[in-house]
Amino acid sequence: MVLGWLLLLMMALPPGTTGVKDCVFCELTDSATCPGIPMRCGDDEDCFTGHGVAPDIGPIINKGCVQSTLCGREEPVSYKGVTYSLITTCCTGHLCNGALDPSGSRMAGATTSLALGVLLLLRHVL
Repeated sequence: MVLGWLLLLMMALPPGTTGVKDCVFCELTDSATCPGIPMRCGDDEDCFTGHGVAPDIGPIINKGCVQSTLCGREEPVSYKGVTYSLITTCCTGHLCNGALDPSGSRMAGATTSLALGVLLLLRHVL
């Protein structure tokens, strides 16, 4: 019975709390928003958001997974015939490079789920 509850708790946790790294992927775009799609990253990768600028032209952004050693670097990228200076900002955690939940925090839900699961487990054990 206890093993079943522990398994249920592990399944209820968001992937970022169990070692799996999911990030949001979005191609280079000049749109102000980049909703993107979920993607799975490698063990040596982090989620990133890239912000690019070029003189006298609006900004571009992209999102995805990148080698941890490339975080914080500035590199030139070409978009629609213009060379932008793109800076890669990395983050850790489940879908951390996506938009925030309306509640403002993804971890609040994970913490609440975990606390509820522990209380249910204790209720049946005691």
